[in-house]
Amino acid sequence: MMSTKTQLAIIGGGPGGYAAAFLAADLGMQVTLTDMKKNPGGVCTWEGCIPSKALLHISKLITEAEDAKKWGVEFGEPKIDLNKLRDFKNGIVNKLTGGLGQVAKLRKVNFIQGKASFVNSNTLLINKSDGTTEEIVFEKAIIATGSTPAKVPGLSIESLRVMDSTSALELNDIPKRLLVIGGGYIGLELSTVYAALGSKVTIVEMLPGILPGADRDLVAVLEKRVKAMMQNIFVETKVVELKETKEGIQVKLEGKNVTEPVQTFDKVLISVGRKPITNGLGLEKTKVKINDKGFITVDKTLRTDDQNIYAIGDVVGNPMLAHKASAEGKVAVEAILGHKIVFEPNAIPAVVFTDPELAWTGLSETEAREKGIKVEVAKFPWGASGRATTLDRNDGMTKLIIEPETERILGVGIVGVGAGDMIAEGTLAIEMGAVVKDLELTIHPHPTLSETMMAAAEVFYGRATDMYRPKRK
Repeated sequence: MMSTKTQLAIIGGGPGGYAAAFLAADLGMQVTLTDMKKNPGGVCTWEGCIPSKALLHISKLITEAEDAKKWGVEFGEPKIDLNKLRDFKNGIVNKLTGGLGQVAKLRKVNFIQGKASFVNSNTLLINKSDGTTEEIVFEKAIIATGSTPAKVPGLSIESLRVMDSTSALELNDIPKRLLVIGGGYIGLELSTVYAALGSKVTIVEMLPGILPGADRDLVAVLEKRVKAMMQNIFVETKVVELKETKEGIQVKLEGKNVTEPVQTFDKVLISVGRKPITNGLGLEKTKVKINDKGFITVDKTLRTDDQNIYAIGDVVGNPMLAHKASAEGKVAVEAILGHKIVFEPNAIPAVVFTDPELAWTGLSETEAREKGIKVEVAKFPWGASGRATTLDRNDGMTKLIIEPETERILGVGIVGVGAGDMIAEGTLAIEMGAVVKDLELTIHPHPTLSETMMAAAEVFYGRATDMYRPKRK
């Protein structure tokens, strides 16, 4: 068996793993990166963020073409070629993952395709894709194995008609009737795709509302449009039984608003969150510890209870977001090199890529209420936005969460077209300790949706140019 020495070994080639590997190589370290796929990219690039956004782009195009009828422009009924659509999606994935493979080579990162597990606190055993094994002796290691779709206890059924988020993105067909179990961001994004492509979609969420945790006023804007796209949305409802029949998947529902408890769907998508991947890593042969929720415990430098091993991304806890993993990966590398650094962001933005998009960063109004934190809220509705009006998309809102005594911006929430691209300004404001006056005095280009950030700041002072809303005394 071949044995290799390396300064840094990284298990998992997703956005956290490859970001760490590339930075470490740039800083002069000898790096070995392992992953089950033939190129870096991880779930995000191979079967998550990237392919889903490609399909969401297509679904948005379809809905905009339908909306155009109101403006006097008709394109006719869309003709969907699933083979071409899959080729488009797969082409994007292959281009990006292939590019990451090339970047790894240019940086002289030793990339090994295979499954890695710990032999001890300084050694990895890699079962390579070619059937051979290789031993990697490392000085430091980073675990970046990510997460996998969670399952609903009691609803395990082996059927090609039952999908998780990964198989749903394969887009094997467009079911006439689709049930989506879970009203979180993944469920809503995939519901949006399938509804635009022609499926009659029913969403079931066991909690009182879709997108649990997000501010209800922002969700309400999104929900209005989503309801128009979907066949049904049932909240406070459980799926208690799945059974395959000749007609499809027979589903039994329990909920106060369910009038038809037994229904049949052509396919069912289970999207109830994700769980960290820690099984099969040989962690029991190290000092790494896992908490009662299944996450690896780390300190603020991302070091585990084993001084030689660090962990980043989904395996260390929520939020399970690619950009959070990337940021953690960079902090871990600098900590390994002895730099004075910790992972202590004031804000981590989150985006739901539905139509309209919903994004938030920093402290939400819901979180402030739950924690008893006194805040002021300034909202600017997009009905008063010139740019939103030109797009015929006034269904939007920008809100600021503000500390009353200092006027410091603690959080930002946006719902509307392009919210995901706008939320970074809010994150920067929070990280820089900006106050509302800073945002008000920042000149924004006109006419743009980004102006709504400045306008929300003006609302706080009761002098918004585009609407009359005096400040309450």
